[in-house]
Amino acid sequence: MKKLKPRRGKRVEDLVDADFRPRLEAARLAMRALFRALDELGVGQRVPGELRKLIELDADVAECLHVLDMDAAGFDVRLMVRETLSSMERVEPTTAAFLETISSDLREQLIAHVEVVRLTLQPADAYLDIPGRDPLARPSSR
Repeated sequence: MKKLKPRRGKRVEDLVDADFRPRLEAARLAMRALFRALDELGVGQRVPGELRKLIELDADVAECLHVLDMDAAGFDVRLMVRETLSSMERVEPTTAAFLETISSDLREQLIAHVEVVRLTLQPADAYLDIPGRDPLARPSSR
């Protein structure tokens, strides 16, 4: 496959499908809601491997959201999109695997709480910890 070589001045977002950012934001907000609900219910203190995997997938999505705002020069955009879509496809089964590690009573409580938390999240919350979007995030090294 030929590497996409963007011209200087184009942002990565200019080279991806228009629905890519909204899909990333939705995935990130869903994971943020789960993480916040886990924290509020005190469940996240023990971190089984499945939760660790979800945290890594969240980091993949967050990184891609960050990169969308950058100059496209130097990025293999097709590879980034392919890898990010792969991460996003793993979110649902990884979430299900994590939920299986929790007792059924707590699982039901957590799922209900995630839905409540998700309603409180704003679109900007998808950008928590993302340099250039979150004023509290540390600057990017790029």
